[in-house]
Amino acid sequence: MTAGTVKWFNTKKGFGFITPDDGSPDVFVHYTSIKGEGDEFKIIYEGDIVEFEVTQGKKGPQASDVVVTQKGPRVDTRSRKSFY
Repeated sequence: MTAGTVKWFNTKKGFGFITPDDGSPDVFVHYTSIKGEGDEFKIIYEGDIVEFEVTQGKKGPQASDVVVTQKGPRVDTRSRKSFY
């Protein structure tokens, strides 16, 4: 297994990239490769620490069997509305 940090993940499109800890190039990740409970849509977040296997995808390295080992900080990105 390879360890890394989620660089970014688009929850609407279901894909993103992981930066491996060993300094190798970023790895593509698709939501279908994320391990989790049940049939719910699998999501990872920027900053999450993950372990994964690296496979060769059509366009380069791709993550499979992705497991979150430590959740990263969650940032509320919703805009605040003014009451004035």
